[in-house]
Amino acid sequence: MMLRDFALFRAGLAFAGLLCAAMPAPAQDADDQPIVVAASPAVEAYIRARTAYENVAQAYWKSIADKRRGRFAKRRSGETVTLDDYVLTQPPVYTGPPRPPGYVPPHRDPARPPVPIPTIPEFLKAAQTQYGFVPDRPTEVEFKQAYAKVAAAAGLSREQAVRIYAFETGGNGGYDSQAGMIYTRKNARPISPAIGYNQLLSTNTVSLLAQHGDRFMAELNAQTARLTATDRKAMDRKLSALTRMIAFTRTVPNAWGEHDKLAKFTEGGKGVHAAVLDRDIGPLLQTQKLLDSVVFARTKGVSRPLSAVELELMNFTGDGNGFDLVTMPVAVRDRVPTSNFFQRGGYERNPIARRTGTVAGLFDAIDSKMDRASQLEGARALAGAF
Repeated sequence: MMLRDFALFRAGLAFAGLLCAAMPAPAQDADDQPIVVAASPAVEAYIRARTAYENVAQAYWKSIADKRRGRFAKRRSGETVTLDDYVLTQPPVYTGPPRPPGYVPPHRDPARPPVPIPTIPEFLKAAQTQYGFVPDRPTEVEFKQAYAKVAAAAGLSREQAVRIYAFETGGNGGYDSQAGMIYTRKNARPISPAIGYNQLLSTNTVSLLAQHGDRFMAELNAQTARLTATDRKAMDRKLSALTRMIAFTRTVPNAWGEHDKLAKFTEGGKGVHAAVLDRDIGPLLQTQKLLDSVVFARTKGVSRPLSAVELELMNFTGDGNGFDLVTMPVAVRDRVPTSNFFQRGGYERNPIARRTGTVAGLFDAIDSKMDRASQLEGARALAGAF
């Protein structure tokens, strides 16, 4: 499986929306000039088939949403989730006639312009402009050593850290790897702002600093006493900038949606994300993201150590969906479709979700990817740093 597929899998989990019912509309030619498409038997047959499919599909995805709400309500009240709390059929597949040439179904609502995805140079520029912050960027070996030290101290195992790194970066990614640009290729473009060993989104960085910034500051202040005078001055400048970053992340309520707005639509939010590249701050952020999932599972009653696959599912699906997957009995995982953990638009844009079909298939796909990628040089180097 391609690393890009898994990146799309992650991105799709956050995507919401429904396909709109097909209706006749003008098409556009190569020069964006309207083409009037007259009604024809082929168009009418397509619209009838597509409308019938949409009716079935919308009912299916409504049942997915209803079951999900029911599971979450059960867990909140301490009730046991059973197999009946999942939709056990696969999503409907359109099997009608293909869309006739020249016919373009209309959008019910005006298309939203895509949010531009910044690159690492843009994050760095915003950090310097907004906070006077330039991350201390070590060698790959040095970052791996720093990350392994922080992760081990936090209680993460070598297996968890290495296998998640292998899955997220393909086994050879650097601490400054950005999704879509991990492998050098002509005209590469980022497919998300995710950076690093755990592929932290810019929203993750904002949230982590808002929630754990005080502890990060305390840990870095404790290191300052062991530094030389020159290094201490550099750390003081870093901590001053980090203080301003933390304050910025707390200018909004402590909620994911609010943090997402800062991360995507403000220069301050972009600048905050550059902290993930710093030799001192980056390992704290990367580790805390995984530790939050461990703590979430523990507070929900899962006291055993999470496997690398389980922790990864919580890492990239979000703790709520991830916990739903992790606590599902192994015996029923081959009966529960992956669609239960998606909104429709996210599922339809996810090759991995569609390809694996069931929760058991999803677990196997991630585990196999981890097995292969853990043999590569970068993963072996990280293992050696523990």
